[in-house]
Amino acid sequence: MIKQTVLSTIFALLFFNAGQAQMQVRQDWVEYVESYHEIAVREMERAGIPASIKLAQGLLESNAGKSDLASRANNHFGIKCGGDWQGKTYEKKDDEYDENGKLIESCFRVYKTAEACFVAHSEFLRDPKKVERYGPLFRLDVTDYRRWAQGLKRAGYATSGTYAEKLIEVIETYELHKYDRMSTVEIESPDGVVKTDALRINDVRYVLASPNETLAEIARRTDIALRNLLQYNEGLTDGNQQLSEGAIVYIQPKRSSYRGRQTWHDVRENETMAGISQQYGVKLSKLYKRNRLVEPQEPAPGQRIKLRGGKVKEKDRPALLEDFKKEQAPVDPDWLIKDTEPTTPPVKENPPLNPKPQTPTIPETVPQNKPVTYPETRATNNVPQNRPPVKPDPRPLEEDPFGEPPVVTPPTNPTTNPPVSKPENSPARPVYHTVQKGDTLWNISQRYNTTVDAIQKLNNMDNINIKLGQQLRVQ
Repeated sequence: MIKQTVLSTIFALLFFNAGQAQMQVRQDWVEYVESYHEIAVREMERAGIPASIKLAQGLLESNAGKSDLASRANNHFGIKCGGDWQGKTYEKKDDEYDENGKLIESCFRVYKTAEACFVAHSEFLRDPKKVERYGPLFRLDVTDYRRWAQGLKRAGYATSGTYAEKLIEVIETYELHKYDRMSTVEIESPDGVVKTDALRINDVRYVLASPNETLAEIARRTDIALRNLLQYNEGLTDGNQQLSEGAIVYIQPKRSSYRGRQTWHDVRENETMAGISQQYGVKLSKLYKRNRLVEPQEPAPGQRIKLRGGKVKEKDRPALLEDFKKEQAPVDPDWLIKDTEPTTPPVKENPPLNPKPQTPTIPETVPQNKPVTYPETRATNNVPQNRPPVKPDPRPLEEDPFGEPPVVTPPTNPTTNPPVSKPENSPARPVYHTVQKGDTLWNISQRYNTTVDAIQKLNNMDNINIKLGQQLRVQ
């Protein structure tokens, strides 16, 4: 019994040490990563799948591009035909059996390029028909490759019971997680020149301008006609204008709508429709039409621009920048005076044709010891002709209920008003984001120029899980 226990312990230790042994680095796997990491990062930006996960899956599924499917069908992820595939196919025995339990050939898709397969892999995971299986993955942060690997295993992506552990091991051995924090702008070729065929937005190829480079110079280095570049980039009108460093220049026509998960764009200060068109690779005319705007109208900051789908409703039409500027314009302090001052002198009325006899005016000063003598025209029955001077009534003036209220003259001595304390600067109003389908904390943090940790602190979150429709404070 003791001997059996000792042997069991030894085997357990051997198994543990074997599991902890680090995977041996293979040169062909390193070369595979070098060849396809740009596509993986680009798909991460477009579809929200971590670049590390895509590269690790490609390495395992295709044996670094050396499998029959990868070399003959450009199929790096073992994607089968399915019922809606209309392209070329490749038959190969995999994991399907007939009714007698005999292994039979399976139908796999054939792609023209490896890049097309990488894109198809993203669309496979984002298929609306599979949202119940893979939908929860897109609520994870793209830098959380461990939970992505475990989520793929739970969703039944592969039959292997150790699929998640294999993915994590490959990612950490080849340091693939570093690509989860990169962007296509940061990826350049060794000589410092951005590769023409390595950059895409919305499945549209583009290049980045060098400092002070002109559109004509880009036309020469890309071997594309200048008139075509002017047509593809609506915001550019002159081939000789100098572009800022890193400016996006499309070298093929943009799409009619955005193919990514994002449906809306929140307009920031100084953003234009042309800039939004360049940012998402969507034709400018389609953006205007979809949002019920007319060139050259510009949306006001804080408005939402629809990137894909049908037209917005009339009530959801973005407010215009010109109206926003009018509301924000400073008020002229003299506007009341200017509006009330007469522009022309008042017109005097014509005197009546039959004027009435004027009543003689009483002199301002009346002698104290001499009675006032009134004309006979002012005499009335039982009224003496001589009247004493009228003395002012010492009682306070009362309001006449049937006439206008008495006019009270303010005191001549000015009174000193107490100083009015100015309110302290109020804190900035918080900004909230409603979680939409496919949102992750990482994508939300990038949209609002913040970090995942900052959003978690603002919302007292102890994990990165978010729910559809959840209100998150982002600023």
